[in-house]
Amino acid sequence: MPSQNRPEPHPKSFGENLESDLALEFLRVVEKAAIASARTMGQGDRPLSDKVATEMMRQVMDTIPMRGTIVIGEGERDEAPMLYIGEQVGGTFPDGRDVPSVDIAVDPLEGTNLCATGAPGAITVLAASEKGGLLHAPDCYMEKIVVGPSCKNAVELDAPVADNLRNIARRMHRGVDDLVVMVLDRPRHEKLISDIRKAGARIKLIGDGDLSAGIAAAVIGTGVHVVMGSGGAPEGVITAAAIRCLNGYMQGRLVINKPELEERIAKMGIKDKNRIYEAEDLAPGKQLIFAATGVTEGALLKGVRFFGEGERTSSVILTLKTGKVRFIESIHLDKGPDVKVRFA
Repeated sequence: MPSQNRPEPHPKSFGENLESDLALEFLRVVEKAAIASARTMGQGDRPLSDKVATEMMRQVMDTIPMRGTIVIGEGERDEAPMLYIGEQVGGTFPDGRDVPSVDIAVDPLEGTNLCATGAPGAITVLAASEKGGLLHAPDCYMEKIVVGPSCKNAVELDAPVADNLRNIARRMHRGVDDLVVMVLDRPRHEKLISDIRKAGARIKLIGDGDLSAGIAAAVIGTGVHVVMGSGGAPEGVITAAAIRCLNGYMQGRLVINKPELEERIAKMGIKDKNRIYEAEDLAPGKQLIFAATGVTEGALLKGVRFFGEGERTSSVILTLKTGKVRFIESIHLDKGPDVKVRFA
């Protein structure tokens, strides 16, 4: 018979198991946000697509047992009605349950234009870590170069484009003309595009979505070998979390070209505006979770598919400490017990 004086066991320490405890919870967040935004696909209403994704993320995160802080979100509190930087998210548990403290970076709908027009490549994205595990990046541009594991330390942000491409080709045992470089189609990239073409590589121009492009570059078989150019700094931090989980390589540097940005990074404690960051600097957490679900068809993830009795989603969940890469197909059943599940 158990001793009446036996001490109560200590509550489970969630901080030690953040990835295993929360990975599938965050899968729910990106899946539900993807389904909500996919219902607006092709309607041409970009604000609506972003709004429904953001609201759904907020709603689902408030059911998760955690003390979450948004460190990268939809903007400052006065500009963003939900998921603003510094917002506290997570469910309340009056029973005194031990829950983890988590820093969270979100892009509720990367590629709002893509969703609004029905173009490929829109995804819902979230990255999380223990407290202090994600850089609080200012809302500015970041120069980036992203490659896969075989090209680790083979590229430099300040190296000539041709040199980087030769090094990538050498590591991958192929010719430069076999490489595909993904670049955002922006006027600021005119010289970069010209340099890539002169070097002999092929280019895939994208209208939006350099975050999903970075992930594709780190995964074998996507047909993307490197991402170059400048995109959003907050998206760069989220990309870095994925790159660390995928054992890829990334360099980035903030583009600080306005006095107000100089003032802002000073307030954030960033002293060297010319610093070149690697993925470990942007996402230094010991435990990292990256979750994304396709909204429209993409190189890595399928878009949301609706059928008579529910929805089908395609997601990826990455965790650093546990070393897991999960590609997950989920069927969400909306109706009663007589529903039918189709395999393909």
